[in-house]
Parts: sequence; C-alpha cells; structure tokens
Amino acid sequence: MRPQELERNPAPGPAPELERIAAEARRMREAIEGREGERGRVRDRIAAAVYRRAELVAKQVVKRRQKNSPWCAWEKRLDDILASRLLGYPVMLALLGIVFWITLVGANIPSAFLSKIFFGFEAQLTAFCSRVGAPAWVHGLFVLGVYRTAAWVVSVMLPPMAIFFPLFTFLEELGYLPRVAFNLDRFFRSAGAQGKQALTMSMGFGCNAAGIVSCRIIESPRERLIAQLTNVFVPCNGRFPTLILLAGLLTGGLAAPGWRTLAAAGTVAGTVVLGTAVTLLVSWGMSRTLLKGVPSFFALELPPFRRPQWGRILIRSLCDRTLVVLRRAATVAAPAGAVIWLLANTHLGGSSLLGRLAGGLDPLGRLLGLDGFILAAFILGLPANEIVLPILLMGYLSAGAMVKVEGVEALRQLFLAHGWTWLTALNMMLFSLLHYPCATTLLTIRRETGSWKWTLLAAAIPTLVAAAACLLTAAGARLCSP
Repeated sequence: MRPQELERNPAPGPAPELERIAAEARRMREAIEGREGERGRVRDRIAAAVYRRAELVAKQVVKRRQKNSPWCAWEKRLDDILASRLLGYPVMLALLGIVFWITLVGANIPSAFLSKIFFGFEAQLTAFCSRVGAPAWVHGLFVLGVYRTAAWVVSVMLPPMAIFFPLFTFLEELGYLPRVAFNLDRFFRSAGAQGKQALTMSMGFGCNAAGIVSCRIIESPRERLIAQLTNVFVPCNGRFPTLILLAGLLTGGLAAPGWRTLAAAGTVAGTVVLGTAVTLLVSWGMSRTLLKGVPSFFALELPPFRRPQWGRILIRSLCDRTLVVLRRAATVAAPAGAVIWLLANTHLGGSSLLGRLAGGLDPLGRLLGLDGFILAAFILGLPANEIVLPILLMGYLSAGAMVKVEGVEALRQLFLAHGWTWLTALNMMLFSLLHYPCATTLLTIRRETGSWKWTLLAAAIPTLVAAAACLLTAAGARLCSP
C-alpha cells in the first residue's frame, strides 16, 4: 500500500488476501494437529531446515581445521566408533562395566575404613551413656537407632558416590555422554519419550534424586514427567550394595575365586541393562495411556571432544552432587533409625512389632518368591535404600538393632538357614532393582512436579512392575520345577 493511500485510510481492515492466507494457515494447522505423526515430521523438517541454514552460515564465517589434520582425523575416527550402530552399543556397555568395576573394587577399602571409624565412635558413645547413667532406651533409641542408621548410610553411600560421580563427570566433561544420548535417542523416540532421557537416566546411577532434578533439561512437560516417573528403574548407588552382594552370592559358586568380582560386576551390569529395558517399556506404555503424545524434536549437536578440567570435575562431582545427595539421605535416614529401633524393641504378645509385621507379610512374600522379612525390610527401608540389608539381617538374627555380618560366606549360611534358594536371591535382586524410590527421591519428585498425584504414581508404578516381575519369575520357576 502506497503512503498516499495510508493517509486517506489510516486504519484499514485486513485485506481479503491476508484473510484467505490466515484461514488457509488455520486449516492446515488443524489438519496437522489431527495427524500427530505428520505434525512431528513437520517439526523435524523445520528443525532440519534451520540447521542447514546455520551450517551454510557457519561455513562462510567459521574457519575450520583441515580435514586431513591429525586432530580432525582422530576426532572423526573416534566418533565413527562411538556413534556407530554396530560398535557404539558394545563400547557403551564395556565402559559401563568398567565404571562399575572401578566403583565396586575401589569402594570396598574406604567403606570398611569409614565403617570402622563410625562404629568405633559408637563404642565411645555407648561408654559415655554408661558413665552418665542414661536409661537403656535412650542409648538404644539414639545410639543403636539414630546414630547407627546414619553411620550405615554414610559408610555405604559415600565411597561409591565419591568414585562414581567423578567418573560420570569425567565422561560428561570429555563429551562422551552426548554420544550415549545419540545412540539411545531412537529407542526413546520409539518409546514415545525423548533422547535427553538417556542423560537423566545416566545421572540416576549415582542418585535417583539427582536424576529427577536433571530432568529439567527436558523442555516438554509430558516427556519430563515420563523421565521422572521412570528414573527409578536405574539402580542408584544406594541399591548397588544389595545388588552387588546378591550378585556375589549368585555367581560365587559358578566363578573361580579370582573372577568373582568381575562376574559380580558383569551381573550388576546386566541388571542395569534390564533396568534400561524396563525404562523403555514403561515409557512406551505411559506415552500411550497416562501421558499420550508425540515425542518432541530432539536436535542433538554432538560437541567436540574436550580435555577434562580436573578441578571442575572434582568440584562438580563432590560438592554439587556427592555431598548434597549424602546430606539428604542422612537427614532422612536418621529419624528412620529411631522408628526401626522402636519396632524391633517393642514387643506385643511375646513378639516384636517387626516380627509381627514380617509374619503378616510372609504369605505375600512367599507368593513373590521372597519372604515376610524381605518385604518388611523394603518397606522400612523407604527412607534410604542403604538400610534394607541391615534391617533384613536384624530381622533374621532377631536383634534389637542393626547388625553387620562379616564376610559373604557368613551371609550365605545365614540366608540358607532361613530357606533361601537361587530364586529368593534372584527375585530380591529384581525387587531391589525395580521397586519404589526412596523417600528422598519421592520428596524430590513432589518438589519438581508440584503434585502429590504424580508422586504417588512414582511410587505405585515401579512397585507394581517389581511385584509383577517377581510373580512371573516365581511362577515360572514353580512350573519348571519337578
């Protein structure tokens, strides 16, 4: 429109041509919204066009290394391996096994050292209570309950986290984790989720609460919820001690003494692969029921490999991750120790409340291939996964406080005396891998989602999955038994 016409008509209405174009655009948008698959393809084409344009601009203004330079050739050759459909997955599994092996082997000595220090200080607290004439219930509640539980959590959690988180941050700084997301992207997209969930799932190895917080990188609220509700299927370092012990019991008679640690690490890596498969399966089911929708576009630009900055790795892994998670776990576990001690030392009709709870749960436990004491240990271990095994030992030994049995062989004999079979150990591994998250993780989900409904679902969904897996395994074992 010319300036003279604007002066004659300062407030013109929309031109018929613009109205026709707007109506056509609305019609096309409604048609695309009615076909979710087409809408996803349109987003993909738009994003691809944007990146093609950005690539053209970058070629004009960015000076690149020569393709035949040693650095460029080395980086391309490494990407051809790590992002390959043929070699990328074996390399990923091998690195996962190496990280677990280093964590398992490296955590044994510092964990035993911390346990010796904490339980040595417990002896001093006991002596102090004796000197001041404190009542027996005060010593039991605060020393054998609160303090011992917190000591268990710190001595078991701190060494694996202090090893795993720096290794995880090292791979992140190196630039490898985006390659993992690239490899797993098509699996998550097929499940109705997003490739970024691979990164949040990896963070869950150290702590599921940290994995829940890392889900903030997912822009779509629907896909963020899927990632938060399924992060529990990745075993955190609080469940690793139980999984490691049970893996050692299962493989102890099958592997030579020098290979038992490696066999246990391989078994734990296998449980991680199983947890990943369950994550994909549950994500697929949720994306078609509770959280329907099309996966959003995930444009992943692989960053160049970087030289790790060791100071940054230590600060991020120890200060921002390890100590924060440890503080939350100890804060929740300490009052739980008092409750557990009260249940074990409050008797009703000649039996403790813990024994009565285990007796009431025993029929359900037997149906799942477990027993009542195992289910009671998992229920009372809600505040922290680290205390599940001590509670189980306390129930089996009829002790009034958490106890520690020295050596795998002593544990094997104790479990055999209470009717354990290979099925019991296997199903306890499955239940430990798949069951509801700890209280710290549930509170984190409540804070991140702002909804108790999703928090309750975050506890109910994995519990049902764990129960179904144990039920099927127990039923199959009973059918196959002569």
